[in-house]
Amino acid sequence: MTVDDTPSPDASQGDSNGHQLPIVNQPATRRTALKAVGAALGLAAFGKAVSPLWSIPEHVSVDEFLQQHYQELTPSDKDRIFARLESETKEEFGVDVTISDPRPLPGVRFGYAINLSKCNGNGACMEACSKENNHHRGIDQSYIRVLEMSKGSMDMEHGTTTFDHTVPQDGKFYMPVQCQQCEKPPCVSACPVEATWQEDDGIVVVDYNWCIGCRYCEAACPYHARRFNWEPPEIPADEINPDQGYLSNRIRPQGTMEKCHFCLHRTREGRAPACLEACPTGARVFGDLNDPESDINWVLENKRVFVLKEELGTQPNFFYFFDS
Repeated sequence: MTVDDTPSPDASQGDSNGHQLPIVNQPATRRTALKAVGAALGLAAFGKAVSPLWSIPEHVSVDEFLQQHYQELTPSDKDRIFARLESETKEEFGVDVTISDPRPLPGVRFGYAINLSKCNGNGACMEACSKENNHHRGIDQSYIRVLEMSKGSMDMEHGTTTFDHTVPQDGKFYMPVQCQQCEKPPCVSACPVEATWQEDDGIVVVDYNWCIGCRYCEAACPYHARRFNWEPPEIPADEINPDQGYLSNRIRPQGTMEKCHFCLHRTREGRAPACLEACPTGARVFGDLNDPESDINWVLENKRVFVLKEELGTQPNFFYFFDS
């Protein structure tokens, strides 16, 4: 994401004073084009100029619309943006929240594993995910799906997530599926505006304010791990988690994609993911793949682990195993 200040004559147009407008070296969209024009004209002039061309949603301010990509934000930019978001949350929901931006820990690369012999399909992980990550309450929007599968089969197409009977059932096992934090994430390469990327600790994140909602990443993900916000978020004030991360569990706007981020606002601070803390059976294991003494590495060294859809070459950092 760079700006070329020396555009070629045939690739740019001058403004009314004959000055060259900057060219953004990224895939062209209506949004990026308008951002470039807005940066040149200023907010007030941009608001007037764009109104007959593109109606910005009422819930999106011009300042928010013109916001730079996360990776281009300066510390002062972040302070200003976080303060604005905190203020907007207070105004809309009546709750004081704190938005932080924990960065990857040097040398750490996170991995997750689930013991399928212990998971009994109770769904506590899904409930904890929804609460921790400020999910819209109008629909089931947990980042985790728990599949009820027939023992002896790994055919996910015949698994179901809609079971409503008591668990566990005879002849069944239960497999939670969420973002696999792939080494080669197809969702990242599918995004036309670079709104999603992989960070140094292996976590794939989304810049919610840069996302254009095209859903290409959702189509590219072979694990059905991406979620689209069809509606404005509805969360009871007393259920909002005030400890929020800019790239993780802050309240997401309508029309954007989201996904599991290994609770980075927790894990980058040395805490466990919410789903792991909530699991009553101890089926979940999380840790640093670069630490030979970590729990996750003990699993990789002592259990027969497997990954989902290995043939696709996505190289997940999410593993599964049975006790026997």
